[in-house]
Amino acid sequence: MGTRRISREAALQFLYQEDFTIGPDQQFGYDLAERFELFCALYQVNKKARSYAVTLLQGITDHLDRVDQLIAAAASNWRLSRIAATDRNLLRIAVFEMLEMADVPPQVAINEAVEIAKRFAGEDSPKFINGVLDAVRTTLVEK
Repeated sequence: MGTRRISREAALQFLYQEDFTIGPDQQFGYDLAERFELFCALYQVNKKARSYAVTLLQGITDHLDRVDQLIAAAASNWRLSRIAATDRNLLRIAVFEMLEMADVPPQVAINEAVEIAKRFAGEDSPKFINGVLDAVRTTLVEK
């Protein structure tokens, strides 16, 4: 498993944990890097994977409104708050990568999210995530 996959999984697990600590809106009111380091120490996250995970987490926090708007528009029959926490956070990671990470092609972001969903999410999640992210990708290409 590659370092970036480990980073994405660590970011997912951190976001999932924070959903139950501060809520699903992810408006961190603390030092994100410091809290993530504590998380990494507790869960023995690979040191090489931490940097990209922090980049993802900080980026999601900084662009949360835009990321969530794109997800909400693409998941037209779903309110963001009704999407399972794991799925919502995987979508956030992938959408942020599609928006801001020039070195990650959109198809790679989608594939990574689908593969991680197979490991961490429900049975129908990979298909749902693939559909939503493909709709987001289409929206971004049209702009």
